[in-house]
Amino acid sequence: MEAIRSIAIPPLTPDLERVLIDADTIQRRVTELANQINNDYANITEPLILVGVLKGSFIYLADLCRKLTVPHVVDFIAVSSYGKGSETTGNVRLLMDTRENMENHHVLIVEDILDTGYTLDYLVRNFIARGTKSVNTTVLLEKPDRHKVHVDLKYVGFTIPDVWVVGFGLDYGEQYRTLPYIAEMKIPKKK
Repeated sequence: MEAIRSIAIPPLTPDLERVLIDADTIQRRVTELANQINNDYANITEPLILVGVLKGSFIYLADLCRKLTVPHVVDFIAVSSYGKGSETTGNVRLLMDTRENMENHHVLIVEDILDTGYTLDYLVRNFIARGTKSVNTTVLLEKPDRHKVHVDLKYVGFTIPDVWVVGFGLDYGEQYRTLPYIAEMKIPKKK
């Protein structure tokens, strides 16, 4: 795993503390992960089903699947464990289900970040119950200090500290998703 670099941000973005992972570093790591996935799934006979967890994973998923050479299809699922706040409730709700039949297929869940683990734990158990051949996970970011539930991660992009991050699909109040890098937010203090 590559070390995280901190880069100064131009003063045009006062809500951002610092860049944790620059765009070039992200692209290099996504290529490495795609190569691992291509190698691991080289001998499957049916397409690998990539399931992107909306909304945060869509940029990671797009970049990852463009680098895959193994047969694959893309699907999406939407879940929520946050309600209206910034702290997880631990209760995962299915908001939108996949369209693909998972039975007898290899599934790779593509997630932006592993924080507490509640969402990925729910999804892994859900897909296993659907009769999949295998279920693996890939996350762009992992925050080990926040784990509440153990989840086996097959492909991890970067391990980061317990800070609120945005960019590359991750948001704060639906903003900053399209930044090409991962940045730490300056979170306003509650009064």
